[in-house]
Amino acid sequence: MDSTKTFFRLLKGCINNRDLLTGKSLHTLYLKSLLPSSTYLSNHFIILYSKCNRLITAHHVFNQTQEPNIFSFNVLLNAYAQHSLLHLAHQLFAEIPQPDVVSYNTLITAYGDCGNTLSSVRLFREMRENGLEMDGFTLSGVINACRNDVSVIRQLHSFSVFTGFDSYASVSNSLVTYYGKNGLLEEAERVFHGMKEENRDQVSWNTMIVAFGQHKEGFKALKLFREMTNYGFDIDVFTLASVLTAFTSLDDLLGGLQFHAKLIKTGFYWNCHVGSSLIDVYAKCGAGMLACKKVFEEIVEPDLVLWNTMISGYSLDDELSEEALDCFRQMQCAGYQPDDCSFVCVIRACSNLSSPSQGKQIHALTIKSEIPSNLVSVNNALVAMYSKCGNLEDARSLFDRMPEHNNVSFNSIIAGYAQHGIGMKSLNLFERMLESGIAPTRITFISILSACAHTGKVEEGKRYFNMMKEKYGIEPESEHFSCMIDLLGRAGKLHEAEELIKKMPFSPDSIGWAALLGACRTHGNIELAEKVANEFLKLEPTNATPYVTLANMYCSAGKWEEVTRIRMLMRGRGIKKNPGCSWIELNKRIHVFVAEDRNHPMIKQIHRYLEEMTTKMKEAGYAPDVRWALVKDDETEEAEKELKLRHHSEKLAVAFGLLSTKDGEPILVMKNLRICGDCHNAFKFISAISGRIITVRDAHRFHHFKEGQCSCGDYW
Repeated sequence: MDSTKTFFRLLKGCINNRDLLTGKSLHTLYLKSLLPSSTYLSNHFIILYSKCNRLITAHHVFNQTQEPNIFSFNVLLNAYAQHSLLHLAHQLFAEIPQPDVVSYNTLITAYGDCGNTLSSVRLFREMRENGLEMDGFTLSGVINACRNDVSVIRQLHSFSVFTGFDSYASVSNSLVTYYGKNGLLEEAERVFHGMKEENRDQVSWNTMIVAFGQHKEGFKALKLFREMTNYGFDIDVFTLASVLTAFTSLDDLLGGLQFHAKLIKTGFYWNCHVGSSLIDVYAKCGAGMLACKKVFEEIVEPDLVLWNTMISGYSLDDELSEEALDCFRQMQCAGYQPDDCSFVCVIRACSNLSSPSQGKQIHALTIKSEIPSNLVSVNNALVAMYSKCGNLEDARSLFDRMPEHNNVSFNSIIAGYAQHGIGMKSLNLFERMLESGIAPTRITFISILSACAHTGKVEEGKRYFNMMKEKYGIEPESEHFSCMIDLLGRAGKLHEAEELIKKMPFSPDSIGWAALLGACRTHGNIELAEKVANEFLKLEPTNATPYVTLANMYCSAGKWEEVTRIRMLMRGRGIKKNPGCSWIELNKRIHVFVAEDRNHPMIKQIHRYLEEMTTKMKEAGYAPDVRWALVKDDETEEAEKELKLRHHSEKLAVAFGLLSTKDGEPILVMKNLRICGDCHNAFKFISAISGRIITVRDAHRFHHFKEGQCSCGDYW
């Protein structure tokens, strides 16, 4: 008996410290000893292995346990749930002879965490039908599952008051969390202030502070923080991290700097959790990654979370995505094994780079790593990455292989089809999402409305826009209105789009005006474009987009005096046009091209190829659209205009790709701006003549050119 106690004491230390090496040695010693079989010890070995991400070993120990009890089942069930392996968790749950409240709570919460509302609610009903007494954790788990359905949350709120479970801090905290996440701050405050003082814990205060911070009510968050300190609550690292969220929401870099100074004085500065939130403030409030790096380097023992925050900070800026990959490699060199968050951040960086080779390498690394291969968050990131790298087939294949989906899974694949212009599949997946019991989010509707915009489905778009609030209680935000403006504008309903802007419940932002301005250019409405550009410039006077768009429209209309006036305005105000460039990845190397490029080592072969291809294209019926040369008709020869068109960056990149790859091999080219109209037409001819699939991703969407046709149907 004393030996068993000694084993347990040592094992407990291994669990607390996640000391896998010593734990495995203890396990070997235990198996070789003459100690009697102990279900109690076996259960704790299961806990050790599950906490150290050794789920296969944990399952093996469970199978070897001679008399597994309900605790044995619940420990392994929790391990599967924690790692989002819900298919295994559900199988194990079905094997439990008499599941108890912990069993139900574990699975209800797990389904809720992955956004599977239907399964979570079904288990809740089954539990009540079986006469099993629920507790506060049961109800908070169901609230979590229904987090995006405001009407159900309100029903559960009423139920908690009726049954008295609102006295549980976990229930009230969950209500505050999900009212807050849905933007219902008045309801969240009502629950928070309705809690008895003795029931209001640190989590309650932190949750309310975070709710304010998440919805740009940073001043209220800071006021609540002061109240919390006045009530005498201890300020822990989670409180401080919540306050830093408030500065992020206010975009208040100065406040963040001042709070940083306070953290140094109080000694919390060295804490990894607080350091992560501080880096987040600096990354999102414009301090730059050099400031983030300084914070990181001053923390003596950075943990995995801190490394992840740095990788995330780099990945937020498209131009720093290479640094995100470097940071990921440095983390590995420092001896840290990437977790799911590490992979999600670095996969996002690969998406930003549009680097299929880097993305595939990271995918291979996730398979070789110790994290479960079916982890939902990582697979969601991979689905998004493959979509953004032009490989929609692999994205869909991965999505279909996933044993569980959540709202992010559906959002990723729906957005992928929308960006690739395959609107019907986006809409079909949306319907499948609803049938699966997974509630849509604000992000879902952005993707759906974007899909409608790119495919001209005006009536469907209007129906989904109305559905947001009427059925799901989601208040349309600026992004949703921008999608609707884009939808109407692309369809030529410019007056209707303008009226929608006037009826918005808040002042339109630059994204909305940019969408309408783009539509004005598509349909050649200079008069409205001038009005829209003026409104745009009131919001962002240094943004080059309205100047450039107007100048291009004046060029196309032959209004050269207006072109000169716009260009002089830009020079006088120090505004520079974002130079267009295109790039292609071949053999793990990125080749970048700009218009009139002369620096690439193969530029002579590229020019020769384009000259020969243009001759073939003209024979097939191609007529260069010299309006896109954007030069004066009376000052430039026709041949010179055609030459300028031929030297557009996307044509150079496509020509290089065709020259550098095998016959029949598809190519993928990226462009930082909208594809030129002449280039779009030319690529249809080139795809037919070369027998190649040419994919171009511009600033708005993917264009797949095959056999003389484009996937957008010339609607972009």
